[in-house]
Amino acid sequence: MRDVGGSIDGDAEIQPIRTKELVPEDGMLDYDALKELALSLGADDVGFVDIDRPSMSDEKRELEKIFPAAKSFISIVVRMNREPIRSSARSIANLEFHHQGEEVNSITRNLVAKLERLGIRALNPAMGFPMEMQRFPGKVWVISHKPIAEAAGLGKKGIHRNVIHPKFGNFILLGTVAIDARISRYDKPIDFNPCFECKLCVSACPVGAIAPTGEFDFSACYTHNYREFMGGFTDWVGTIADSRGREEYQAKVAPNETASMWQSLSFGPNYKAAYCMSVCPAGDDVIGQFLNSRKEFLDTVVKPLLKKEEPIYVVPDTDAEEYVKKRFPHKEIRLVKNSLIPNTIESFISGLRSVFQRKRARDVDVNLHFTFTGKEPAIAGVQISKGKLTVTRTHQGQADLKVTADSGFWIDFLNHRRSIPLGLLTGKLRLSGSPVHLLQFQKCFPV
Repeated sequence: MRDVGGSIDGDAEIQPIRTKELVPEDGMLDYDALKELALSLGADDVGFVDIDRPSMSDEKRELEKIFPAAKSFISIVVRMNREPIRSSARSIANLEFHHQGEEVNSITRNLVAKLERLGIRALNPAMGFPMEMQRFPGKVWVISHKPIAEAAGLGKKGIHRNVIHPKFGNFILLGTVAIDARISRYDKPIDFNPCFECKLCVSACPVGAIAPTGEFDFSACYTHNYREFMGGFTDWVGTIADSRGREEYQAKVAPNETASMWQSLSFGPNYKAAYCMSVCPAGDDVIGQFLNSRKEFLDTVVKPLLKKEEPIYVVPDTDAEEYVKKRFPHKEIRLVKNSLIPNTIESFISGLRSVFQRKRARDVDVNLHFTFTGKEPAIAGVQISKGKLTVTRTHQGQADLKVTADSGFWIDFLNHRRSIPLGLLTGKLRLSGSPVHLLQFQKCFPV
């Protein structure tokens, strides 16, 4: 029986694989042997998903562009230490995020190396970064780890949108390996959700991104928590470019914010909050402290985050700005530009749900039909009714306003390079219906 083993990554000693156990004569990978291999490389849990499963259609479509031979997913979980993530000193929390993120990448890389030695093609998209930034602000990730982990039976997403493992809670990071082989059997999603909707994540979120009823304000979370990533970094660079000198720049950006950006460049971007993860008590290994004394849990885990004095980054005239003023008057509001402005018609249509301002739309009732011409021809229907948004790729119902726009002009308008009057004068924009409805539309989406 041939052994394939040895050290792959640094000085890490990896147990040999016995080929005949992992790859039987029928060519399928043995479930138990493959699981044992992943665990031996450092994963805390692992599951397998057939790429042809209906719930994996989006991931399969993405992989067909870069790895069309893929047949199965290997999903892994790596635990994080809880107390560092809970710390109000975010440098401690971020050290844990960065360290364990690299651990996930190391494990999946070593797994790919082992499989490659057996003649099995495999690839491991990054746990987080680097990503496909040429797509920004659209979908920059190659595959989505969360739905794969759910399909592999490794947990369910709670109302905070983090995957909660039944045992480890949401103090986990996820990794995925795509392989060109079938596995002898596949895992199924768990039949319950470990999230018991205690709403602690709702109370701890500094920007009100998580609604008690389950809605999620992606743009609010992204603007604050990812201030030192992607769009937040771009906005900071824009602030530098727009400033006429040191004094004007320092009036816009505090010295500690500049120093924080320097740290992000030299060490790694830091999450500003992730408090939803910090306070989550779900999971067999986690819930004991909460059940033993809820008061102590609130006093030691939740309240330090609520009381912390810190800058909160929000886009002006958004639900988040209103929320921080009312809920956390002791936290400093820092107004920044929206960094989720689309650069294609596709990203405009698909991104509407991510930037929708539910509370600002509570008194809006409008149905708009969009028709885009030019380089990116497309149609879309946008219906807003009492804080609810419906986006379709067709025109449905009676339109209050029909918007026909050259696709290039519309993107320029969204990015503040063109104006509505200019579009009307040049014929790049045509409106059928009251322009008031366009103002109502803009009210619901920060630009």
